[in-house]
Amino acid sequence: MADANGAARDVARDRCLARENAALAAATYVLLDLAGQGWNVRVDGDEVAVAPPLGVADPVEEKHRIRRQELIKRDEQLDAPSVRRFITTMERPREFDGRFVSIFSLMRDGKELAEALRTAGDGGADASRLREVIDPYVQVVSGERCKHTGFRLMDIWRYFRHTWSNQYTSTPGRTLMILVRDRAAPFHPVIGIAALGSAVVQLAERDDWIGWQPAVFLSGLRAAPTLRMARWITSRLKTALDELYVDDLIKDGLYWPSLWEVPATDAIERLLKEAVTRRRDHHRFVKATDFKKLHDADDVAGWRRRAESDLFRSKRCLALADLLNARQALSPYLYPKATRAGLSRALDDTTARRAIMSVLRRAKADAVGTEIADLTVCGAVAPYNSLLGGKLVSMLAVSPSVVKAYRQRYSTYASEIASSMAGRPIRRRSNLVFVGTTSLYGSGASQYNRIRIPPEVLGGSGPIQFRQLGRSKSFGTSHLSAESVRALVRLAEQTASGARVNSIFGEGVNPKFRKVRHGFDLLGWPSDTLLQHGRQRIIYGISLVDNLLPYLLGSDAEPDYTFRRRRGGGDVDAISEWWMRRWLHPRSKSLEVLEAVTRNRLTRPVSHGARVTLPAHPLAPNEHEQLELY
Repeated sequence: MADANGAARDVARDRCLARENAALAAATYVLLDLAGQGWNVRVDGDEVAVAPPLGVADPVEEKHRIRRQELIKRDEQLDAPSVRRFITTMERPREFDGRFVSIFSLMRDGKELAEALRTAGDGGADASRLREVIDPYVQVVSGERCKHTGFRLMDIWRYFRHTWSNQYTSTPGRTLMILVRDRAAPFHPVIGIAALGSAVVQLAERDDWIGWQPAVFLSGLRAAPTLRMARWITSRLKTALDELYVDDLIKDGLYWPSLWEVPATDAIERLLKEAVTRRRDHHRFVKATDFKKLHDADDVAGWRRRAESDLFRSKRCLALADLLNARQALSPYLYPKATRAGLSRALDDTTARRAIMSVLRRAKADAVGTEIADLTVCGAVAPYNSLLGGKLVSMLAVSPSVVKAYRQRYSTYASEIASSMAGRPIRRRSNLVFVGTTSLYGSGASQYNRIRIPPEVLGGSGPIQFRQLGRSKSFGTSHLSAESVRALVRLAEQTASGARVNSIFGEGVNPKFRKVRHGFDLLGWPSDTLLQHGRQRIIYGISLVDNLLPYLLGSDAEPDYTFRRRRGGGDVDAISEWWMRRWLHPRSKSLEVLEAVTRNRLTRPVSHGARVTLPAHPLAPNEHEQLELY
């Protein structure tokens, strides 16, 4: 017994030392980062005081500050051996279809492009000849290879993404990557890249504009309660119940069908207690391998096993308790029959209003993950960036062709969370109706400024316009190095209670960010202050339909798009021609712009803005240059 107690004390001591070492490492890395980012750091005995840098009034200097901030993580990523190998492999010549090719084959020589633009301009003020110089088309990235170079489309997209000033990170959920290419030149060089990803769930500026923030939504309902909305509320509740797997809960006596008609408070409390117990068991016994993506989306048995896991049983109990609470609160007003008068009375009841808000939250959660997307990557590569090619890429990223590609990609896609809650495959509507994005910088010009596709371009009812919705909160980890983030994550994972966050899809939003916040909390440092990186971005929103809110809520069955759908990529040609008239033609007349285009050369030594610039490596300082020798 004594030996066992001694061994237990040794284990406890080792864990304590490990936590202390992890805390010291995290604190050191963070302080070094903050000092390097211009924060004021003062050490006074055992106390450390930090203060964020003062804001910069000059927009140009502010851009430089933000760029320096972003380059920390970007350069760390580019210096990783695997990334360096990828870059050098893409740049190394290889034989394909009887010719030597490399990623340089997909870059357009600036001198050749500038001369072609000058020649086209010699024909007069008409922009029609520019189509012979630049002929854009959209290529959705898939598992296929480029027919001109043999490279995987994904590798082409990834290479050019590494030329951005911020770090390349993959995000969970839906992702549609896009290449915009130029068929007017050999090999069809890349004009720019874009990516649509799962939207941020909570974004006040966007939600205010859409009109589904609770206060705005309830205010609209109170001003004009309708029978249609009364029926919408009861229908959404019934649909939510039908999409919950309850067989195991019925078996264990936690739920029974008649409970829906007459919800009981004690039954709701038992569900809440079960949710807490299962969540605790999940954190204690979870194995990430139990949550691997199912190979067959129609594997009902697999979804059922997922639903019965501790994590999703906990989530199902919470969801069912919430639904029963809402049903109980709305029973006096909307049951057994929903009416306009009943809805009006419900809106005067505090508890019933909370129930309606919970219905709204569910409707919003369903739509945000499926029919709203964020334009997470968007921009042109050299030399097209000097010609405002970024505006072309931005418009094509929200074109009817991309909307169609999104629907085709995800129309048969089983929602991971919803299917795990239902114990069977759940397929949501996949009509892209709203796209959000942000500027890289919070001040000065943005490639999204003044972007408006007039209705006559796509033959629709109205313009497709990038609208400024506000500014984002300056919150995140972009000012922290990868080493600081890893140290804070390690500290969070070594707590005595075990990891609160297991990086499993379904546990919650942004698991790494939550671990970083927990790491700061364990240090006793104010996470809300230290996670403010001091940078605000401009938030943009693009509505693609005329019935945005009714469709997102589900009260309208079909989206009413503002454009007319065309076949054979006619919309891409129409948008490209508009871009040429509006932006390319005026800039192609500028000597300064043409000189900037010309500076991107593919002759040896390659000096091209679309080439990834690797950080100097002490063991191979000339590594990048040697690859230019054919």
